Amino acid sequence: MKNNNIIQEKSYNFALRIIKLYKYLISEKKEFILSKQILRSGTSIGANVEEAIGGQSEKDFFAKMSIAYKESRETHYWIRLLRDSEYLDKKASTSILIDCDELKKIIGSIQRTIKTKNSNL
Repeated sequence: MKNNNIIQEKSYNFALRIIKLYKYLISEKKEFILSKQILRSGTSIGANVEEAIGGQSEKDFFAKMSIAYKESRETHYWIRLLRDSEYLDKKASTSILIDCDELKKIIGSIQRTIKTKNSNL
């Protein structure tokens, strides 16, 4: 993986955290429903970033980044739900929420930059 692409690196590392969270939830908390939801949405962020980077056009790039943004919002929701239902403690949820917020901000900034450059999107 290139070290110079911040969103690619951060979304990949976030996906690794989500996988570890999933393993914790199923083994320690015996939670099998919400954990699958967060696994899907949390790993999908990086997958869509990868697809965006390999996109065939700026429109394709923007579309995949838009999906990554929506997935980051969904993941944020699941983390809050896990916290508020006491599957995650405040310390653990705060740390991963901060990372998720950072991804949302970076992806949102990328979207705004592309929209500014290309009024057709």
